[in-house]
Amino acid sequence: MSYDFFIILFSYICGSIPFGLLISYFFKTNDPRNIGSKNIGATNVLRTGGLKLGLMTLILDILKGFMAIKITLILNSDLIGLSIIFVVIGHIFPIWLKFKGGKGVATFIGVLLGYNFQLFVLFCFTWLACALIFKYSSLAAIIALVINMLSTIVIDSNYVYFVIISFLILIKHSSNIQRLLAGKETKIILKKKIKF
Repeated sequence: MSYDFFIILFSYICGSIPFGLLISYFFKTNDPRNIGSKNIGATNVLRTGGLKLGLMTLILDILKGFMAIKITLILNSDLIGLSIIFVVIGHIFPIWLKFKGGKGVATFIGVLLGYNFQLFVLFCFTWLACALIFKYSSLAAIIALVINMLSTIVIDSNYVYFVIISFLILIKHSSNIQRLLAGKETKIILKKKIKF
């Protein structure tokens, strides 16, 4: 088995683990596929299960992106571009859920954390600032994604992979963009905390 195939397969499988759905099932809360944006990402789990479950999903989705990148860097750093792309593709199109997953933002944050800490900080700071100002998670993610993408073009030789995956994540946010323009996008609202 070549490293290329192994990295593609490993990164995809890491990304495809549906932590949002598993956490919702384990804590017997609402299925995120049936409520809100109907995807298994951290933001929708926040809506359906509350702050703690949303944070758990966020951390685990970030971790799978981080682990895929770190292991790729250990095995063969020349293949980092494949890992960047396929770990996020795994999250967005998980084979276990008939290729219907999340929108890739949290896993992309994990990619940044594993690849370049400065890009990670830039993304998180931009997202947090925009989320606090506008109260829209999707808008914050879109702005942070665009700023981060432009930054990689300027400072990083692997920018092509970041541009590709950034555009894919933006495409997955097309419905959010339409709702934002129509004034119908859901704002960030924290539900009552769930006790463990």
